[in-house]
Amino acid sequence: MMSENNGSLLHMRGITKSFPGVKALQEVDFDLQNREIHALLGANGAGKSTLMKILSGAYTHDTGQISINGQSLNIQTPKEAMNQGIYCVYQEVDTALVAGLTVTENVMMDKMVQGGAWVSWRKLHREAEAILAKIGAAFSVRSKVDELSISQKQLVLIARAMAHKAKIIIFDEPTAPLSLEESERLFQIMDSLKREGVGIIFISHRLQEVFRVADRITIMRDGRHVLTQAAADMDVAGVIEAMLGKTFTEEFPKADVPIGDTLLEVKGLRRGTKVRGVSFTLRRGEILGVVGLVGAGKTELSRLIFGADAADGGDVWLAGRKLALHQPKDAVRAGIALVPEERRKQGVLVEETVKHNLSLPILRKLSSLGFVQRGAENVHAAKMVKQLGVQPSDPNRVVKHLSGGNQQKVAVGKWLPTNADVYMFDEPTKGVDVGAKSDIFRLIGQLASEGKGIIYLSCELNEIIGIADRILVMSYGSVVKELSRAEATQDLILTYASAGEAE
Repeated sequence: MMSENNGSLLHMRGITKSFPGVKALQEVDFDLQNREIHALLGANGAGKSTLMKILSGAYTHDTGQISINGQSLNIQTPKEAMNQGIYCVYQEVDTALVAGLTVTENVMMDKMVQGGAWVSWRKLHREAEAILAKIGAAFSVRSKVDELSISQKQLVLIARAMAHKAKIIIFDEPTAPLSLEESERLFQIMDSLKREGVGIIFISHRLQEVFRVADRITIMRDGRHVLTQAAADMDVAGVIEAMLGKTFTEEFPKADVPIGDTLLEVKGLRRGTKVRGVSFTLRRGEILGVVGLVGAGKTELSRLIFGADAADGGDVWLAGRKLALHQPKDAVRAGIALVPEERRKQGVLVEETVKHNLSLPILRKLSSLGFVQRGAENVHAAKMVKQLGVQPSDPNRVVKHLSGGNQQKVAVGKWLPTNADVYMFDEPTKGVDVGAKSDIFRLIGQLASEGKGIIYLSCELNEIIGIADRILVMSYGSVVKELSRAEATQDLILTYASAGEAE
């Protein structure tokens, strides 16, 4: 709960922002108190990122007022925001750090710029070490940033904010790339910063995390402020309803689909220490959940089945036929599709249009005499955009300009016309808002109803329990437990996922 007598830190009043043809923010109010973690929520396109970009100086607002500690401000640039003690920790940490510099140089960067020609490296290293020790970072300040893990890079960003006496830190989807253990460590650091008087704005699509850390919750929808309430007075169902503007009684739509004959058989599949003799079956119409903590081997398993990596041993059988999987095209031709975890790197071509991404797997069908028939491609793209609910509904929009949820719809949708038999989804809702998440679950349910076999790989326990007919728990490269939908609980899954050995 929020500490007493915190005092007001930030006021944003009547913030309005328009882009050509779009009113992104309409008279939005937002407050932040000292010693508070304030969650800012909303579906993709709600305006929360625009509001935070105005606070952090990336955008300027059209009308409205911003004040910190009662002082009215006119923030025009990110540098001006940092001078006021406003810092950001983003999901994409690499964009905020200089990879070729050391940890000290990244943490103390602003002080180095302000310090003139003379720099005492010994003093800077000591200061950086003291700050990192305070947040439990156990790596050398002399390390190059590009040698660090994502969670360590996040600690560098937090240390930079602390080095410059941040008053406000914006955490924008910071746990998306983190394991459960790394996320919990981050929450402890956030709690510590709060106790020291820092105001924290927390943006996350993971509502369980919001209720784990937030004192208050503000919800935005369609560029407007909807409500602000104490987190203790809200629940997940109420938050989802406020975000979507309609009742959403079931977060994970689960169609009642008859389960058919065995479709896929995996026998003794292995690769090094990442995948150790995994065997299972998948039936038509079945959604098979594969769950485990980060590093359990889920992604590596999906890549072996898709032919992206070479197996050391084991077999994959589809519809009674043993497959020779030397590369992904072998899997695609056999009828296996994969929506990978890293959608921006492996799932979509971010610099290409929605239309071109949706056409890629079926270029042969859309071509004649070696040339793509643009008319057929346009018709196909328009049909798929409507079916997938991609927003904005412009097939010629470049994918990198779409929200995470809409990028994922494209990553899923491009495989639908291939008429594959098996669809694998690796962390498909990573960084996706509840509205787009619901659309993705419905697409998966539709595929299952058509008799496709679905393998749903995730570390999101509530999603696995909500969508899967049967669940395999992985730990250290092995399947350690199989659970039915009826018997699966988060506690039971975590017990097996953490133990690392089969019962």
